[in-house]
Amino acid sequence: MMTSPHNNIRIAIYGAGSWANRTHIPNLLRLDGVEIVALCDTNPQALKATAEAFQIPRTYQDGHEMLARERIDVLYSVVPAFARSDVEAAAAAKGIHLFSEKPQATTMKVARAIDAAVRQSGVLSTVCFRERYRPLFQEARRRLQDKQVVHVRFQSIGGLLTPPPPESQGDWHVQMEKAGGSGFDWGVHAVDYTRFMTGLNVVRAQAFYHHPPAYHFPLSSSFHFRLSNGATMTMTFLLADPTGLDGEAWFTIVYEGGRLAVYGYDRIEVNGETVYKADEFDPWFEQDRVFIEAVRTGDRQIILNDYHDGLFSLAPVLAGWESSRRNGECIDVASFMEA
Repeated sequence: MMTSPHNNIRIAIYGAGSWANRTHIPNLLRLDGVEIVALCDTNPQALKATAEAFQIPRTYQDGHEMLARERIDVLYSVVPAFARSDVEAAAAAKGIHLFSEKPQATTMKVARAIDAAVRQSGVLSTVCFRERYRPLFQEARRRLQDKQVVHVRFQSIGGLLTPPPPESQGDWHVQMEKAGGSGFDWGVHAVDYTRFMTGLNVVRAQAFYHHPPAYHFPLSSSFHFRLSNGATMTMTFLLADPTGLDGEAWFTIVYEGGRLAVYGYDRIEVNGETVYKADEFDPWFEQDRVFIEAVRTGDRQIILNDYHDGLFSLAPVLAGWESSRRNGECIDVASFMEA
């Protein structure tokens, strides 16, 4: 389905949480020819507040009701990963283009069902791996395109995890089985940007979590991956170190004869020398802009990832999470994706 350039693109927002309010809705309202026609959330307070803040005319607490009653060109799914169900698949089946916040789901079964509907219908889709649009990561990709990668290291290090306030005890954000901790939420980012920079997929996954019972999330998560060229990768998430990264790189990519390091959103170093300094950039807006332009023109080539590609960033992290439950069993990612 391609929207006529003479008509507004009609968008429904599925989920009225912080990311919808802070990024996607404001971004979409900056674009010409866009109309947010409906909003859905199971939380009536969040639904009312968001609709009033952005003057969204119609609200729903049931996604299927919204799909049945509204004429929609694009569904922005911004509900938490654990809450993904068949609404996205139903939207795709109706010919509605899909923007999916990451992570796409907490199980491959749900993600595969959505993917099947998207692929069968042929609608445009993307997953919010926004940093693919940041020039910093595009420059790293350019510099690595002819390199033979040997090892990738990603690390996220923060201070000691503090207990959530009593009033948040029922909140999904502090429930490990629903939120997954930083190893899940940021892990899919780290895998995706590694895939984007190196052109390699993860084929084997293993992980160990250190989760003392006094804390709602693990204090450390250590992932070990084998990449599709035989190279290795580690991801480390720490919530116990008051020094943080202490000037170290987020990503260190060692290739035959050299090393490329990405320092936050700031710079790239090659063999210890700064080769790229980043300017200020908003990847959230750029991804939203590009996706809506693709819907407007029908040009899917300008989208840097689709829903199916996103499965290859989600699956290694879910496989690692499952590995941690199995005492570090090494898992074949391709088999895990289909299980």
